[in-house]
Amino acid sequence: MSNMVLFEEQRVRRVLHQEKWHFVVSDVVQILTDTANVADYIKKLRKRDPSLAEGWGQIVTPLLVETSGGKQKLNCADAEGLLRIIQSIPSPKAEPFKRWLAHVGYERLQEIENPELAATRMRAIYQAKGYSDAWIEKRMRGIAVRDELTSEWKERGVKESVEYGILTAEISKATFGLTPTQYRTYKGLTKSGDNLRDHMTDLELIFTMLGEASTTEIARRRDAQDFDENKTAAVEGGTVAGSARKDLEHRTKRRVASRDNYLAIPEGEQRRRRALE
Repeated sequence: MSNMVLFEEQRVRRVLHQEKWHFVVSDVVQILTDTANVADYIKKLRKRDPSLAEGWGQIVTPLLVETSGGKQKLNCADAEGLLRIIQSIPSPKAEPFKRWLAHVGYERLQEIENPELAATRMRAIYQAKGYSDAWIEKRMRGIAVRDELTSEWKERGVKESVEYGILTAEISKATFGLTPTQYRTYKGLTKSGDNLRDHMTDLELIFTMLGEASTTEIARRRDAQDFDENKTAAVEGGTVAGSARKDLEHRTKRRVASRDNYLAIPEGEQRRRRALE
């Protein structure tokens, strides 16, 4: 949402909550409608859309936001929640967002029918950002390895979200000596939207893949079930990658975990490097 120029030009207040940016709903509605009474407009909006009103408690969260009169609790929503609200706003300014949602939905249906389209689009996004083709190949392969691992976890009774996060942290800690949160700090990634793996070097991606692929193989061979058994597999899988990483570091006298990230490389320089490869 921070890339939506329409919002940036007119300043929308936001607050970081549970590692996600949440935006003040009234600010967004005001921008899209130019209403004189935004609170009244939101009330009428909810009356017109019963499904929006019914799910309002899940979409909107009251959070403390800095105002001219000090901190005040205001209704906020993350990017997904805001887009749901925008769907219900009958305003010309909201139409570009609605068309974008329709386009994204159409693309998603295409990708379900032909999964190769998703990979092609993802590759194009990374190329547009200036990543090298060699790096993109590793990143794409890493995504496939990760998908295979999470599919295995799901089949073996691991609960999504929290437990996935814990197991991922165990693999990372055994592989690099850093949890993902520590790794993000090490690389200087402060924005909630910064994906750690999008800022990894080629070697970091390779060892990440090795740790996750090893975990998948160990879980399969042992028929690991539920969280505890898969946690053991995660530690051991990460240790396989960690041992290989330490061996390489010993031979090269150079640490694999790097502070390098793509935040510090100007887009033009990224393109130049890609052209030289």
